[in-house]
Amino acid sequence: MHEQSHGEAFFATFMNKFKGNGLYILDEPEAALSPTRQMAMISRMHDLSNQQSQFIIATHSPIIMGYPGAMILQISNNGIEVIEYEKTQNYIVMKEFINNRKKMLDVLLE
Repeated sequence: MHEQSHGEAFFATFMNKFKGNGLYILDEPEAALSPTRQMAMISRMHDLSNQQSQFIIATHSPIIMGYPGAMILQISNNGIEVIEYEKTQNYIVMKEFINNRKKMLDVLLE
């Protein structure tokens, strides 16, 4: 593990050390993972969830938040509230950037 990058080590641990019937609390795992690895993480989470595991994840990743059936909690000045995936700020910003990249970059780089 010490010879791997941070992302490779995290992903290997996630894929090989996490087992069924577990409770996993993760803080921004996307920091170590490419979008492709985040999608692989969702697949592994699904396998583990089917083996009675639960996940609590603090994330800004629209990919990880997109896990089907996830309860997304938003913490704001109004407290903690359940929010729909498509209403999260990170989903909205990412969608806007992908759908309007040139326009967004023009504004950002003026």
